[in-house]
Order: sequence, then C-alpha cells, then structure tokens
Amino acid sequence: MSFSVAVAGASGYAGGEILRILAGHPEITISTVTAHSNAGQPLTAVQPHLRSLSGLTLVETVPENLAGHDVVFVALPHGKSGELTSHLGDDTIVIDCGADHRLTSEADWERFYGGEFFGAWEYGMPELLLADGGMQRQNLVGARRIAVPGCNVTAVTLGLAPGIRTGLIRADDLVAVLAVGTSGAGKSLKPHLLASEIHGSAAPYAVGGTHRHIPEIQQNLAVAGGRDIRVSFTPVLVPMSRGILATSTAVLEPGVTAAQVRAAWEEAYAGEPFVQLLPEGSFPKTADVLGANTALVGLAVDEAAGRLVVISAIDNLVKGTAGAAVQSMNIALGLPESMGLVQDGVAP
Repeated sequence: MSFSVAVAGASGYAGGEILRILAGHPEITISTVTAHSNAGQPLTAVQPHLRSLSGLTLVETVPENLAGHDVVFVALPHGKSGELTSHLGDDTIVIDCGADHRLTSEADWERFYGGEFFGAWEYGMPELLLADGGMQRQNLVGARRIAVPGCNVTAVTLGLAPGIRTGLIRADDLVAVLAVGTSGAGKSLKPHLLASEIHGSAAPYAVGGTHRHIPEIQQNLAVAGGRDIRVSFTPVLVPMSRGILATSTAVLEPGVTAAQVRAAWEEAYAGEPFVQLLPEGSFPKTADVLGANTALVGLAVDEAAGRLVVISAIDNLVKGTAGAAVQSMNIALGLPESMGLVQDGVAP
C-alpha cells in the first residue's frame, strides 16, 4: 500500500529535507509540493539536489491543494501552520514541523511567540521518556495530528531526560550551551548569515533566557518527571551548514556515582535505533551524524564540580526536524518505525 503525501513549504530547508527522506520511502508517494513566492516553479529550480523528484511543480500553499492526501507535512514559519492546518480534515494525518502546536501552555506561547495560540498536538519525539516508565511513541500510534519538536530541544531533551526520570540529577540547575549550524535559521536571506559574516566566527544569540525553545525543553523534562525545572540555555551560531552539538550539565544528587549515571542512560536508550549512547570516554561530533536520523550521546561526571556533563549531537535537519517527522509518521501509520530512515551519516 502506498500513502499519498503533500509537503507544504517544500522550498525551504526543512521541506526539502522531508522530501529527500520521503523520496526513498517504499510506502510513500509524494503527490503535492507547495510554496509561497516560488509557486509555479519546478521543484528542482529551488531544490536542485532532489533529482528523483524532477517531475514535481510547486503549487500555492492553500488548503485546497493539501486536501485529500493521507499525510500532510507542514514546514512553515510559526503562526502560519496553525492558520493552514485548521482547514484540513481528520481523515488526513497532519505533521507540523513548525512551533504552532508544540507548547501545552498558552502563557508560554504568549511570552515566547505571541499571536494566536493554536493548541498542542501529539508530540513527535518517540524516544521522549515519560515519568511512568513509558515512551512517547506509545502516544503516536494512530495519531492524526503531530507536532515535531524543535531541533535544539531534541538535542537537550535526549541528553538530560534519563537523569530527570531516574532522579539522579537536579532539575533546578540545568545549563545547556549549543553550537548550532546556520540551516537552523531557515532559508530566508539574513545579513548575519552571509558567508562574510559567519565564516571564521562564532556568535551567540537569544542570550539570557529569551530563546523560544526554553519552554519546550522544560515541558519535556516535566513530562519525564522533573519538577521546578530551570534551564539556562545559550545557543551559539557556528560556521557549519548542519548540526547541533549540545553540552548540557546538571548537578548530581548526593551520592550518585558515574556507574549509576551510565546505567540509567543505557537502560533508557537500550535497543533504540536512533538514540545511541557512546562508550565511556567517547564523545560525539556533529560530523558523525551528518545526514542521519541519529542522536549520539556521550557522558562524563565532573566529580570536582559535582556535575554531570552530557554531550549530544544531531543533524538539525534530520533527527532535529525531518527525520523525527517521518519517524513519527511511520508510527502513526502502523509502519516499521525506521522505514525510510538511516542511522548512518555521511563522511567525510
């Protein structure tokens, strides 16, 4: 059986990555691709690397062009997804790669985003640990509306959640500093992303608790069992196209040993194809996950500081966005979770 798919926002980085993954999915037929200013152009005019999809032409992003598909992926700026998806029927699985349906708190939405609050959908992070011992994938089975996590959120959540669920780390003193590739800022032309501005430079942004992914990280860690969660989150733009390297630290509870820490993370991700704990003393690089739907995690205990250090690496466009979307789609449709997705990165 083949499922028909439409991708709204197909001219952007996230939309293009969804299409790249779906092009190799054995149970998917890509029927419709939409855009705004690029409507009317061949898909390959704006996504020239997608040669197998050269027969597709971008059409206008309106509900009429998205209706009637089995699955619709929406890769639009925040505020635009909610306006569009409200017009799609329940017979269609809608997967939003934007922010409009991630947050459960209307107050958090108002503080960090503003504008109309569209309400939370089922959360598209299958490996998110739940406080009761389960995982979020159980809630994605048969889901018709799915919100894909933020890319930075994925890196930090997967790194810290095992310690929160087991009570090995304190939730009220979490620090995360991330090196982030420029594709995370989208495809729109912005002066600070010009090659002459970013080449040879590292630039922090959204400093001092202002980044929009903070409430989502707190939301996830609360789902994992955390209370009184406080996160200091600082992203740093670095001169690479793809990737996130997150260094997250937390205060260890008294008496917790390195062996207990490693055992908790091993148990949390045992058998997970797309979240893998590295051997003791090993830490990931962003190059290790380039093009893969894989999150790699390395652990260290800083005994002098009494803190846990977690290094997690993902490709922000794959595990951070498009890969998570396809992984969640597979679960919702009853397909093998890893279908059409790869663990292996690209090197060099």
